[in-house]
Amino acid sequence: MNRMRVALIVALLAVSAPARAADVRVVPTVHEDEVLVSVDYSEAYTPDVADVISSGLRTTVTYDVELRMHAALWVDRTVATAVVTTSDQYDNLTRRHTLMRTVDGHVEETLVTDDSNVVRRWLTNLSHVSLCRTWKLDPTRDYYVRIRARVRPTGGSLLGLANAAIGQAKLTVIP
Repeated sequence: MNRMRVALIVALLAVSAPARAADVRVVPTVHEDEVLVSVDYSEAYTPDVADVISSGLRTTVTYDVELRMHAALWVDRTVATAVVTTSDQYDNLTRRHTLMRTVDGHVEETLVTDDSNVVRRWLTNLSHVSLCRTWKLDPTRDYYVRIRARVRPTGGSLLGLANAAIGQAKLTVIP
């Protein structure tokens, strides 16, 4: 009886899991006195996402950005975080997209466009997001930036789990 339950759970998880997670490319840089992060999540813009957008449902990509310090014997310490949300609300009547980008809940930028290429870049690319000041960092330590990206409303599974992609890259701090 227990084996059947385990087999059923494994089968449901296998069916609900995505075939392949999309790649999140992360490029952290240090410019002047700031740690900046750029992200490319182009693979998330699938035909399913385009269909959801054209239906008029609000589509949102949320990026959880973490700057972490490597710890050899313990859990890596989180030094700085940011939550960047990009969203698109398509109006079927005017055929225009209202785009909005927020960082940690504060609206950073809005844009209205009818160009689908602009929408694709808006949702799947971040450029030079400020994460923290370099004075917070110890140049003798190893750091990396980790991104967790989620697309909503698409990407749900049979179990209601949200599909997410994770990317990370090493950050070099020069004293």
